[in-house]
Amino acid sequence: MQIAINPSLYGSAEMYAQKQGINVSELIERFLERFISSQRTDTEQAVPDIVLSLLGAGESVDQDDLNGRKAYYQYLEEKYQ
Repeated sequence: MQIAINPSLYGSAEMYAQKQGINVSELIERFLERFISSQRTDTEQAVPDIVLSLLGAGESVDQDDLNGRKAYYQYLEEKYQ
């Protein structure tokens, strides 16, 4: 498959891609992925793999202590007793 691109635009894209350590094809793929994902509605957006890998990590917290203050103060009390 071939795509026609303005030569001066391609040159600029090639220089940018080199600075980023990627090739122009990967640069275009990344742009298209972001463009397409920004067009989705909130319910359609997928959870990134990095977030999915973190699910279930760590200890569970009480629903009324989501910011972890109770757990932190309990930790400090145990540490300094």
